[in-house]
Amino acid sequence: MKIAHYAALVVAFSAPLAHGEDDSWKAVFSPLPSVTQPTDGVGKAKIALGKKLYLDTRLSKDQDVSCNSCHNLKTFGVDNEATSPGHKGQRGDRNSPSSFNAALHIAQFWDGRAENVEKQALGPILNPKEMAMPSEQAVIDRLKSDKALTTEFASAFPGEKDPVTYPNVGNAIGAFERTLITPSRFDAFLKGDSSALTEKEKKGGALFVKTGCIACHNGPALGGMMYQKLGMVKPYATQDEGRAALTKNPADKFIFKVPALRNVEKTGPYLHDGSVKTLNEAVSIMAEYQLGKQLSPEEVNDITAFLGTLTASDPSKLL
Repeated sequence: MKIAHYAALVVAFSAPLAHGEDDSWKAVFSPLPSVTQPTDGVGKAKIALGKKLYLDTRLSKDQDVSCNSCHNLKTFGVDNEATSPGHKGQRGDRNSPSSFNAALHIAQFWDGRAENVEKQALGPILNPKEMAMPSEQAVIDRLKSDKALTTEFASAFPGEKDPVTYPNVGNAIGAFERTLITPSRFDAFLKGDSSALTEKEKKGGALFVKTGCIACHNGPALGGMMYQKLGMVKPYATQDEGRAALTKNPADKFIFKVPALRNVEKTGPYLHDGSVKTLNEAVSIMAEYQLGKQLSPEEVNDITAFLGTLTASDPSKLL
C-alpha cells in the first residue's frame, strides 16, 4: 500500500467530500458494483433456478439442510454460529463465511480451495459433515425425479442435451449468488455524499486507515482479495494450519483468505473458527496480532462505528 494512498484516505475521511476533490483514495476503497439483472430470459431463468436450489433441502441426504441453512439470506448470509450444524448435527472446524458479496472474492472458503462461487456451491453437497449426499449421481437422480425442476434446468441451460448435471447445479447457484451484492451508506460516501456518514463514523474510518487495516481490508468488499498469515507480528494460538492443510506446504501454515468486512457487524462470531464473539474484540485482536498495535477502547469503538457503515439494509428483500 503506497503512503500517498494512506494520506489521501485519511483526508477523505477527515474532511467533507466534494465533487472534484482528489479521489486517489478510490484506489483502495471503491463502491460495490451495481447488481445488473440480465435482460435475456436465459440469465433470469438461471438466477431463478439458482435461488430455488440455494433454498432447496433436497440437496442434502436427509433433506433437512440447504445452502441457506448455513448462509441464511435473512441474516446477512450467515447463521451466526461459531461452526455450522450439518448432517445429523455434525459440525466442521471453520466458521461459515457470508455468501453476500462472496462472488467478489479472489477465491472461496477460508483456504481458497474453490476458485469461484460456482465451484464452492458444489463442495458442501458431498461433504459428509455438511449435506452428505453420497455422490454426484445421487444428486442428479433426486433432482431429475422432479419433472418441473427438470424443465427449469432446460430453460436455464438451453441447447444442452442433458441440462441436469452436477456442474450446472453449481452454475445455477453461482449465478444467484452473484446477485447478492449489498451496498450500504459507505458506498454513498464513496460516491461523494459526505453526509452519509456521521462524524464518529468518519473518525473511525480515518483511524481504520491510519492504523493500517487497509493493508489487507481493501477493494470493494474491504477484503477477500488476498491471503494472509494469522499472527503476522505476534503468534496467534490456533490448531488450524490454514492453507497448509490444503497445499501441504509448510510456508502456508496459519495462512487464510482475508475475510471481507461488508456487513461485518452482523456476521459474527469472528475469525476462521468463530471463537471471537464480538466485533470490538475482533478489532482489538487484529490490531494486536496483525499490526502490533494496542488500541484504546475509544479507538476500537470508533473503528467499529465505521464498520457499521458497511451494513446493508434489510437483507430479507433477497428472498
